[in-house]
Amino acid sequence: MFFNPGSAVVDFDRKRVSRDHKLMMLSGKKVLVLGMGASGEAAARFLHARGARVTVNDAGDSDQVKMARQKLETEGIDTVIGEHPAGIFDQADLICLSPGVPHTLAPLTSARALGVPVIGEIELAAQFIREPIVAITGTNGKTTTTTLIGEMLAASGHRTFVGGNIGRPLIEYPMLEKPVDTVVVEVSSFQLDTIETFRPAVSVLLNITPDHLNRYPDFDAYARSKGRIFENQGPDDTAIYLGNDDLIASLTARRPCKRLPFFRAGEAPPDFKQGAAVTDQAILIRHNDREYWIDLNHVRLVGEHQRENIAAASLATLAAGGTIDGIRKALEEFDGLPHRMEPVGTFQDVLYVNDSKGTNISAVERALASFETVILIMGGKDKGGDFSSLIPLVKQKVRQLIVLGDAAAMIFGIMQEIVEVKKAGNMAQAVKMARDAAEPNDVVLLSPGCASFDQYENYAARGNDFRRQVEQLS
Repeated sequence: MFFNPGSAVVDFDRKRVSRDHKLMMLSGKKVLVLGMGASGEAAARFLHARGARVTVNDAGDSDQVKMARQKLETEGIDTVIGEHPAGIFDQADLICLSPGVPHTLAPLTSARALGVPVIGEIELAAQFIREPIVAITGTNGKTTTTTLIGEMLAASGHRTFVGGNIGRPLIEYPMLEKPVDTVVVEVSSFQLDTIETFRPAVSVLLNITPDHLNRYPDFDAYARSKGRIFENQGPDDTAIYLGNDDLIASLTARRPCKRLPFFRAGEAPPDFKQGAAVTDQAILIRHNDREYWIDLNHVRLVGEHQRENIAAASLATLAAGGTIDGIRKALEEFDGLPHRMEPVGTFQDVLYVNDSKGTNISAVERALASFETVILIMGGKDKGGDFSSLIPLVKQKVRQLIVLGDAAAMIFGIMQEIVEVKKAGNMAQAVKMARDAAEPNDVVLLSPGCASFDQYENYAARGNDFRRQVEQLS
C-alpha cells in the first residue's frame, strides 16, 4: 500500500485534516499516470496540485492525445506519448492507471515485481474521500441506475456528487471545496481490477453477461472483476444484487455485509423479507421492516430491464438514507439517458431509436425485446461477444439487419441465412438503408452490440451521428 487511509472520521473538519495528512505523503513523490483520457488528465492535475512529480504516459499519438498533452504541458505536467518506455515505470514511486489501460501490461508487471504500487484512479480518489460512497456496476444498466440513484437522493434532500465511469472522474470530487452528503459512482470492471481499499457503503451489482472478452481471458475472469465491488465491504455496509442469479450469489456469498436482493418479474419468493420485486404494474420493496409500492404507471422509463434498474436504484437509495417520496418524485421526472433506448425521431410513421450505448450482446437482446418489428443497425469494434446467441430474437423481431464497422463481415456471416442482411459503409448509408426497408409502425434501432472505436471517438459520437442522419431524413 502506498497510502494508509487511516480510521473513519465523521465531521467535515476532521475529514479535511485527514485529507491534508495524505497531501503531505504525495509531496515530492514520482507518480506515473497512464492514459490521457478524462480520468488520466484529472488524476494528473490532482497529483500535481498536491506536490507530486507527475509524468503522464500514453502509447497513442492521436490528435486527441496530442491535445491533452498540450494542455498538461501548459500546466507544468510532464508527458510522454507514442510508447511506454520501461524506465518511467521502474523509477516511479506510484503508478496510477486510467481504466482504458490494461493492468496486465508487461511494464506494469515488471514495476510490481520491483515493489512499485499500481492503483487505478478510482482507488486513488477513494483514499481521499470520507463521505459515504454508493457504487454501481454491472454489464448493462449501470449508467441509468447511477443517474437514477443520484436523482433519487437529490430529491430526498441529499447533496450528491455523481461520477466515476459516467461523466466526471471520481478524482474530481476531492478537489471540490464543498463536500456533499453522498458520493454516487459508476464503476467498470476495468476500474475494479485496480482497487485495493475501495469500500462502498452501498454497492450495487446489476447483472453479469459476457462482455469485454477481448480484454479478459474468459468470462469467469470478467465476472470476478465485477464481484470485487463487494471485496472490502464490512458489516455496516450493504450489497444490492440480482436475486436468483447463481453466479452473482456466489460472488456475494460469505461477505460480511448486509445483503439486499432485487428480483426480476415472476422470480421473487413470495415470502422474501428484504429486497425488491418487479411485478406487472409495480415494484414491491421491503426494507427495514417496512413495505413500499412504486406504481410503474407513473414512471416514464419503459422496458423490463428498466424496471430492474428502478428496483436496484430504489433499494440503494433507501440503504443510503433516501426516502420513498424522493424515489417516487425522481421517477416521475426521469426521462432516461441519451444513447440508451433514446427515441430520436419519427419519419413516415417509423420510430428511430438510438441505443448506441448498447455495446454488448445482452444489451441488444434487451433492446430487441422492447419492440415488435425492428430494422436493426449493428456493428463496430468486436469485443468478443457471441453474436449467434442473438439468432432466436433476430428471427422473431428483425425484418432487416444492417451491419457496419469492423465486425460487419463477421455478423453478416452469422446472420445471412437468418434474416436479410445488408452492409453499410457508414452511418449515413445505414440510416438510408433502414428508411428504405422500414414499413409504418416499424422501429429502426441502432443497437450495435460492439464498441465504437473503429469509426468513432466513443459511443456518444456514434449516437450523435445516428441522430444527425435521422434528422436529415425529414
